[in-house]
Amino acid sequence: MMDIIYCGRQRMSMPACADLPAAHHRRKHHAMDARDFVKIGMSAERTLVVPPERTVGHFVPGMPMVYATPMMILEMEMASGDAISKHLPAGWVTVGTEVDIRHLAATGVGKTVRTTARVIAVERRVIRFEVEAFSGDLRIGEGRHARGFINVASFEKRLGAG
Repeated sequence: MMDIIYCGRQRMSMPACADLPAAHHRRKHHAMDARDFVKIGMSAERTLVVPPERTVGHFVPGMPMVYATPMMILEMEMASGDAISKHLPAGWVTVGTEVDIRHLAATGVGKTVRTTARVIAVERRVIRFEVEAFSGDLRIGEGRHARGFINVASFEKRLGAG
């Protein structure tokens, strides 16, 4: 069985790629495809004991000292990244691009929150996750999250950073 690779933007066998003219191989950008590295079902879990600094009352005076929705979403994003980061090639990372989250129940300071993320779909440049958060057996959050597959050097160059 022949190895299938990406040669430019086309999937082909390694020998077929080698037979292409040298000018083809001098092109700066050879497309990467997340489907070559990330698989449906990959997952991760994170736990956090809710500190006062992660409550809505910490950010908004007069509000209750309960786990803030943006902090829950942050943990969901981080769990999603954890699920796939060790499988990505060097120089490539994922960045959050979409969130569709429901915060279902309040959680107080000192309570343990467990956040899970599982890959449910993989496209060339987008990885989609199902995410959940629990306090004990109670589901406190659920939804979907997407991450874009990017090359760090190209991304920083485009932004004029790095």
